[in-house]
Amino acid sequence: MYLEIKARLRDALAKLIRAKYHVELPIVLERPPKIDMGEAASPVCFELAKRLKKAPRQIAQEIQNALPPIPGIAKVDVAGAGYLNAYFDRGAFWEAAQSEAKQNDTTQTAKHSAGKIIVEHTSINPNKAAHIGHVRNAVLGDTMARTLRYAGHNVQVAKLYR
Repeated sequence: MYLEIKARLRDALAKLIRAKYHVELPIVLERPPKIDMGEAASPVCFELAKRLKKAPRQIAQEIQNALPPIPGIAKVDVAGAGYLNAYFDRGAFWEAAQSEAKQNDTTQTAKHSAGKIIVEHTSINPNKAAHIGHVRNAVLGDTMARTLRYAGHNVQVAKLYR
């Protein structure tokens, strides 16, 4: 879903830049360093500024004003010296992710329900002092078994006593 929304944003930016400035540019989308800066950021205005001999922030504002609504994107803001920061519509993103997960869940459960998975891991030896390494291995093994069971697999746990 995330990649799909980024592709829509990339396509919309490329189409607008081609139409408005008659320039063909590869559209780079980066992940901003902080989530409050959005889910995707594009430095494309800096490259346009070199070619058009205009300020990057001015170009970013022109693009922001001319950009049509993009499904999955709540808003696009101008940040810093000329970055375009895109904020996903988180409600729509969450609903799409949930429906995609439900769709995959039914197909995955049916595909993996045949057969048995054996998870073999250690348990703590009662004859010697326990330390964090013993506990860690037991917790990892048990977590793996529980996760596989939750995913619908037939799981058998075999513990090694040492």
